[in-house]
Amino acid sequence: MDFEPSDDQRLLLESVSRMLGDTYSFAQRKTYLAEPHGFSETIWSQFAEQGLLGLPFAEDYGGFGGGAQEVMLVMQAFGRALVLEPYFPTVVLAGTALNVAGSAAQKAALLPAIAEGSLKMAFAHGERQARYDLTDVVTTAKRAGSGWVLDGSKTVVSHGEAADKLMVSARTAGDRYDEDGVTLFLVDAGASGVARRGYQSRDDTRAADISLSNVSVSDADVLGEVGGGLPVIRRVVEAGIAATGGETVGAMEAMNVMTME
Repeated sequence: MDFEPSDDQRLLLESVSRMLGDTYSFAQRKTYLAEPHGFSETIWSQFAEQGLLGLPFAEDYGGFGGGAQEVMLVMQAFGRALVLEPYFPTVVLAGTALNVAGSAAQKAALLPAIAEGSLKMAFAHGERQARYDLTDVVTTAKRAGSGWVLDGSKTVVSHGEAADKLMVSARTAGDRYDEDGVTLFLVDAGASGVARRGYQSRDDTRAADISLSNVSVSDADVLGEVGGGLPVIRRVVEAGIAATGGETVGAMEAMNVMTME
């Protein structure tokens, strides 16, 4: 199997690296950290202009039809510069879930907005008691008329305080560790009953703990099948691991260059 980047992939990596070389010195990064959400909205807009925010989405939704390799190359460049912007939660995590399980209506409404930079998303699955067990979900979603009501909390949600929309996992059936019965919901971050507490994580990027109290959503906000969210969550986690691997390679490359110098 050939793992060498294609010419187009090399051009992508060179283009992103060149942009970050002009805009992401360590001193510039400190100024971005001081902004309200800990990253630069101007840089986010540049990512949109370069097509990076729509990279893994189909052209029908304003994207470029890229795949995992292209995303990993972008993350590799981001790792070299220690990029702060919410590309990982918005494009990699939420974007993967939408690609895998989103309806045509959901994709048409959300993916073009992500690609143009007007919509930021966060993937809210982890819970304090879960200890990285993907099946351990105690946040609940109960039927209420023609919709659902969510109650519970999520922790260490990457860029959760800056997100316009949350992708939340909740248990609609079964017991705490059951693989079946977990459902994904799209939740407006400003909805009644949603509370967010943001903070800076170890790598300077922002995270948030999110509580949901009597939060109402509709059937149109269900992502994928009711009770069938866990396979989607696993796909999202796999995409996140691959992207983080690319980012780590980029950081190690930068450290190696600094050490050799």
